Amino acid sequence: MSEKNIDETFGFATRAVHGGNETDKETGAIRRPITMANSYELPYDPSVVNWSSAEGNVYTRNGGANQRYLEKKLSLLHGAQDCIALASGVAALSGLFFSLLKSGDHVIFSSVTYIAAYRLLNELFNGKFEVETTIVDTSDLDAVRKALRPNTKLAHIETPGNPTTAITDIAAIAEIIHSIGGYLSVDNTFASPYNQRPLELGADFAVESLTKYINGHGDAMGGAILGKKELLEPIRTQAQVNLGGTISPFNAWLITRGAVTLPLRMKQHNQNALAVAAWLERQEKVRFVDYPGLASHPRHGVAAKQMFGGFGGMIAFGLDADHDTNNKFVSNLRVITSAVSLGHDESLIVFLGENDERQYLYPKRFHNGFFRLSVGLEDTDDIISDLNHALLNINKPYFGTAYLR
Repeated sequence: MSEKNIDETFGFATRAVHGGNETDKETGAIRRPITMANSYELPYDPSVVNWSSAEGNVYTRNGGANQRYLEKKLSLLHGAQDCIALASGVAALSGLFFSLLKSGDHVIFSSVTYIAAYRLLNELFNGKFEVETTIVDTSDLDAVRKALRPNTKLAHIETPGNPTTAITDIAAIAEIIHSIGGYLSVDNTFASPYNQRPLELGADFAVESLTKYINGHGDAMGGAILGKKELLEPIRTQAQVNLGGTISPFNAWLITRGAVTLPLRMKQHNQNALAVAAWLERQEKVRFVDYPGLASHPRHGVAAKQMFGGFGGMIAFGLDADHDTNNKFVSNLRVITSAVSLGHDESLIVFLGENDERQYLYPKRFHNGFFRLSVGLEDTDDIISDLNHALLNINKPYFGTAYLR
């Protein structure tokens, strides 16, 4: 059977189904198999092999078959020249920063970012490697311009931002950082390539935690960096081959499988989250709701401009309640699970208390504790009914995991 020439001229759903998949030449199977080998047969004269090369199949730390199939699919979904799939989203972030930055460089990064990005840039890279870093509210373009220095190498933003759903204008930041010859990386995890594609908006790098929406089933970990081939090649050599952040063949296979249904799942995440956010906004006990799809979101206009597929499944909201009552609210839920991570098929919630060390970077409405809700694929009415029940029983005694009626 001839190879499928699936490219960017095909629709997103077609690319999600067929990208990276071909008929297996040995068996005729119409799905790529899992290749669990960690080593591959060498040529007649192995002295010609570059043992640190990521080209071809030599040793799975340097790259394996299932990783490459996944990379092809992700490249098609993002409209990218190339992709590096790594062991986790944090492996992708740290690999990008480690490979791109050197001592004396300056980085601007968003005041709302995933905790690992905050740790890497605010503590590790400046403390260990003397990389200068500045935390900026990147929704404020003037603040970004003022933070520029002659040695600014990178602007790293996250939009929507974890955990508050803060929105940054990707195209505007790209123009600012490119004016001084710097690079822009965008953590796109909350959006997924179905809703937002940073490279099309001017970013140099798009970063995804594949663990979340792209896998979608809460059973595999992975991360990806996407961009131009010439920018990614040194990252592949350093972050993958020399640091060893390679994704396992099984996880790569699972994520490739999960990504097939990404467009279907994201439609439901988008639809459910918008309905849940609108319902929460009408509840008397709810102090605030931040969801990019609501007109009340401070940056709804920017989100509507760049999130062309929808607004995602992530909601931040706060209750008019004290610390213990917030925990009682969560204990009364029976459909929504109290757990970390996001983008799963099931709805997940996390209570972020008043002692969050990054709280000073957030708007004041977040300072008394709030929730990050990852809206899943359940029936919309069941999610809302679960939240309603928890609110109605918020002041009742807690009896373990029993469902209060």
